[in-house]
Amino acid sequence: MGPALPIVTDIVLVGGGHTHALVLKAWGMRPLPGVRLTVVNPGSTAPYSGMLPGHVAGHYARSALDIDLVRLARFAGARLVIGEATGIDPVARRVTVPDRAPFSYDLLSVDIGIHSRMPEIRGFDSHGIAAKPLDRFADAWARFVEAGGGPVTVIGAGVAGTELALAAAFRLRTETGAAEVTLIDKGDILDGIHPKARARLLAELAKADVQLMPRETIAGISPAGVSLASGGVLPSAFALGVAGARPHGWLADTDLTLREGYITVDRHLRSVSHPEVFAAGDCADLAFDPRPKAGVYAVRAAPVLLRNLRALAMGREDDLLPFRPQRDYLKLISLGSKRALAEKGGVVGAGSVLWRWKDRIDQGFMDKFRDLSPMASPRLPRELAKGVRETLGDKPMCGGCGAKLGPGSLKSALASLPARTRPDVLSDPGDDAAVLQIGSARQILTTDHLRGFTTDHALQARIAAIHALGDCWAMGAQPQSALATLILPRLSPELQSRWMAEIMAEAAHVFAAEGAEIVGGHSSMGDELTIGFTVTGLLDGPAITLAGARPGDRLLLTKPLGTGVILAAEMQLEAPGHVVAGAWAQMATSSGPAARILAPHATAMTDVTGFGLAGHLWNICEASGVAARLDQASVPILPGANDLLAKGLRSTIHGANEAAVLGALNGLADPILFDPQTSGGLLAAVPADRADEVLRALQDIGVPAVEIGEITEGSSRIDIT
Repeated sequence: MGPALPIVTDIVLVGGGHTHALVLKAWGMRPLPGVRLTVVNPGSTAPYSGMLPGHVAGHYARSALDIDLVRLARFAGARLVIGEATGIDPVARRVTVPDRAPFSYDLLSVDIGIHSRMPEIRGFDSHGIAAKPLDRFADAWARFVEAGGGPVTVIGAGVAGTELALAAAFRLRTETGAAEVTLIDKGDILDGIHPKARARLLAELAKADVQLMPRETIAGISPAGVSLASGGVLPSAFALGVAGARPHGWLADTDLTLREGYITVDRHLRSVSHPEVFAAGDCADLAFDPRPKAGVYAVRAAPVLLRNLRALAMGREDDLLPFRPQRDYLKLISLGSKRALAEKGGVVGAGSVLWRWKDRIDQGFMDKFRDLSPMASPRLPRELAKGVRETLGDKPMCGGCGAKLGPGSLKSALASLPARTRPDVLSDPGDDAAVLQIGSARQILTTDHLRGFTTDHALQARIAAIHALGDCWAMGAQPQSALATLILPRLSPELQSRWMAEIMAEAAHVFAAEGAEIVGGHSSMGDELTIGFTVTGLLDGPAITLAGARPGDRLLLTKPLGTGVILAAEMQLEAPGHVVAGAWAQMATSSGPAARILAPHATAMTDVTGFGLAGHLWNICEASGVAARLDQASVPILPGANDLLAKGLRSTIHGANEAAVLGALNGLADPILFDPQTSGGLLAAVPADRADEVLRALQDIGVPAVEIGEITEGSSRIDIT
């Protein structure tokens, strides 16, 4: 195999809409070497609007609507940035996402859809809910139905409002035995659609006992209901806004040419003012051939957008493909129950067969994103040294702490080191960090690095910085300085600068929050991303080590377990996106506040990282000459981790972690105890008379700390209960 090809072009997709989802799927099947693809989305999933009425009616589970962007991005080899874009600078070619450094692009595409919030209606933001963004509405609807329902008001009587009114009436009647749904519009009901289709839909609304209020203006929304401009208050427990398409307001500040708030594009889907910017879906204004806002155009635009992004990335502007939206299209409209209405060119039909047809189309679209398999690994040479295949295994090597050497290998290497002779080195090999005497001051010195576990180098930088600080916090030191050690994949000089800027900005933010500064470092290029930091810290008194635990001390743990198996499963496309996003969020959470509460009280403390909870607890027992009782049922676990373990998924180092402590365990151990943690929590032994107070203090600042056992007398072992 030859050297990895350099990355020379950044393509950023803002929004996880239908067009971009299809582009990601196609990209994964045929990537363009030399391009790094990034998708930015507010959440780990993107909802499919075509199945929303079916979900509201109770025909589909909430999860059936979601395109899993974590899995899709991994399939496509793309970076996923979870956050809502709030700005685009088309001159500097930068995208702004809150709470992280801005990042650059060479080519950009926007597919952020529309919203249906109604700020002009008094009280809507507090007491109403917009149908778009869809995910917030779907979650609110689920809570409403579970609570027993009540009167529903749908504001906006177009096709979408009608579908949702019929769906709501069906669901409430099915769940509660009664439905009180009102459909309001400032104009006529179903104005603008074909007369035959309108007549059929009006009949369906009447059959469902949906109250119609045409040509009515809403004055405000309150807990009491919907206030009408004509007087009176309409009782309503759920006010849903569906009236019209509204562009996202932040686009007005981008200097892109807009029409009525939408990005104006040419027939190649490029911005008419900034040709390196594309737009598709409902946020685009097809000035060359105007069309109504409809998902069918977003789907049809995907091959054109893909072709044109690839063409420009290859420098082939003459290969751009024009987008030709169709004049008319088949409209399939849900009728609440498992029936649908179809209309095209004035031909109208309705019935259960049409619903099944619509369901088959919708499920077929979603299956494109459900049926994802990891791309095949490069074939090995025909002739290999004995043992190569066995050493490689049949799973990809993990990143993060899952890529560490096993504890047995490390212990044997440390045992071969000569005894220390310097009087100013106060610690022994195997402690969490080195403790150095410098004049009258004591300083700790520690280092750590992480092999790439995410394609988002900025997120990895933040997590790597927090992870590297773990030993400093565990020893009760105040972080002082850091040196960065970076290995970047092969990049063009311009992208080297971009990546370095993002990485250092994210890391500097973490260290600055702890009062520490990055003072330099070393960088090189290699086959893959690795980020590490060497950290110094200052001690006010003796270091908290592994060796001070005493019988009777309570064991406190500050973060749930499970990052190892979740990261391993994500690499194999086996982990649900929301589970991965939860693990990322935990790993990116600093343990500094927890350490400041624990340090004055802990008799022994360590950060739970690569060797798993059992391995790190065993280190405390062995160093302190004590035993421990571990209440396995009290150990906190990240959502989804147990399900992945039950499927047989494991991190690369899991087996070595288990083998290293198996002889020290008394009782049947849950596999989660051997799961390697990246940026894991602090494990502290705290005197019994202070444990409850410390635990409350941790929980009061939002740290999910729990008591998981106690230190006991006896030979070094862990009794599992």
